[in-house]
Amino acid sequence: MSLVLHGIGVSRGIAIGKAHIIMRGSIEVLESAIPSILIEDEVARFLKAIETARLQLSSIRDRIPVGTRPDIAAFIDTHILMLDDATIVNTPVETIREQGYNAEWALKLQRDAVVGVFEQMNDPYLRTRRDDVDHVINRIQRILQSTSQGDLRSEDSLQGAIVLTDDMTPAETVLLEHQGASAFATEFGGPLSHSAILARSVQLPAIVGAHGLRRYIHDGEEIILDGMQGILIADPGQDIIDHYRELKAQEAQRRAELARLAHTPAVTLDNHAIRLMANIELPEDIDALNRENTSGIGLYRTEFLFMNRVSLPDEEEQYLSYTRVIDTLNGKPLTIRTLDMGADKEIDGSGSRCSNPALGLRAVRLCLKDLSLFCPQLRAILRASAHGPVRLMIPMLSNTRELHQVLTLIRDAENALQREGLAFDPNIQIGGMIEVPAAAISAMDFARRLDFLSIGTNDLIQYTLAIDRVDDAVNYLYDPLHPSVLRLIKIVIDAGKETGIPVAMCGEMAGDARYTRLLLGMGLTEFSMHHSAMQEVKRVINDSSISELIPRVDTLLQSTEPEQLPTEIEALNHPPA
Repeated sequence: MSLVLHGIGVSRGIAIGKAHIIMRGSIEVLESAIPSILIEDEVARFLKAIETARLQLSSIRDRIPVGTRPDIAAFIDTHILMLDDATIVNTPVETIREQGYNAEWALKLQRDAVVGVFEQMNDPYLRTRRDDVDHVINRIQRILQSTSQGDLRSEDSLQGAIVLTDDMTPAETVLLEHQGASAFATEFGGPLSHSAILARSVQLPAIVGAHGLRRYIHDGEEIILDGMQGILIADPGQDIIDHYRELKAQEAQRRAELARLAHTPAVTLDNHAIRLMANIELPEDIDALNRENTSGIGLYRTEFLFMNRVSLPDEEEQYLSYTRVIDTLNGKPLTIRTLDMGADKEIDGSGSRCSNPALGLRAVRLCLKDLSLFCPQLRAILRASAHGPVRLMIPMLSNTRELHQVLTLIRDAENALQREGLAFDPNIQIGGMIEVPAAAISAMDFARRLDFLSIGTNDLIQYTLAIDRVDDAVNYLYDPLHPSVLRLIKIVIDAGKETGIPVAMCGEMAGDARYTRLLLGMGLTEFSMHHSAMQEVKRVINDSSISELIPRVDTLLQSTEPEQLPTEIEALNHPPA
């Protein structure tokens, strides 16, 4: 009898092949004291491990074929750059010298401090950046402990294999593709990890969060991985294999069709133009966007400028960073989200900790409390607006009092820039992110005072349902189709219509093609997502008629049987002939 294991599908596609299991023991780090006479030898041992890790990653990067999309190499570059970061290199060295700890323990202490900062962040995308810290530090720890257990080697052949492991680093994901693996599944990890994003980018079917997979599946056993449904099938019968082979052929045809959509507009069958914009984290991400024919950037995260450093970025550094992005967009709009971090922003972990960071001093709350963070950023964004179309977006608004304070600060900054003779766009658009249920319910109040709204579904869903979507214990409750979530989204979209301002969606839901027709029928006309999802969403848009969807979605939203919603939305995605 077949066994079906469930996880989170993070990169669609179907693979049929032999399981290749990578067993990694947990890295046990013990504290020991180093005699003073051997302190510098211990420092040298640590620095040698850093250099070895750099050589390993550089070797993997060098194996990326010429002509490969630059964003793929950028994932490896990120980890290489982390090996030059003072927080990973200098602080452990200081700990070894000042406290006499062994290198492994000094590195562990710093890892705990750095990860503690990321865990204080509520933005799910930023919080999963802790995985990158763990990936880099675990690589160093394995070198220090002279163990390569479970390491993927560049010379290994995995042709056609489905790799099963506890977690996957971006470097390993690149190796998997290079070595011919057909898919991978992990016991841990989330949909926003760099490995998940990279899997989507290279179109490698993948599942994360499939707990117990190495316990129930044997090495060399034939299995099926369905990255769309997020399932692994062990011991499949011939009828199941034949069914999935047919689905795999259909998937190959679908991908060929998507490739032809790159330079076509997103227009519905009844001639409604839909704006497809991109979410980006780093300036380097823009290289990938120029191939996707986007309408601009709907969410530019600015947190990277503030992370992994001792001193805050000043106005000039931020201004130059924003203008570099504007210069590459060729006149397309750039939506800059103001800083969305928690109060414990110090990378050394020395700040005060909030007992519940999701509900604490973060985002606009932190910025209004600490104007030394906020005012330089507002000035930098305003100055950048003189170089091209820029929109300023405020995260985590919960009441109009906060909005009034922000608007006053923006006016003060504009007046100051005018006195100083510095250029800015006096008509810069100001928008707000709707990601708190209170803000969604009061969307009309915000819409009357702003130029645009953007629905952040990641936070809106987790706040509405009182769950942490990156917590393995409760993330099964994360449900974009919960009736309360859909009602809140509809309230925001309707507020935009009534006041005549655009409403976008920039959460994960916007980039999930399963919800595209639903959102079109609810009246959404602006979607912002990771670039890898754009062509699939565009395909659905181009095959949809809004005039036909509106009455069907209205009926669906009035359903008194919420448990039927997934089935009804599945029917919505298969229009009647």
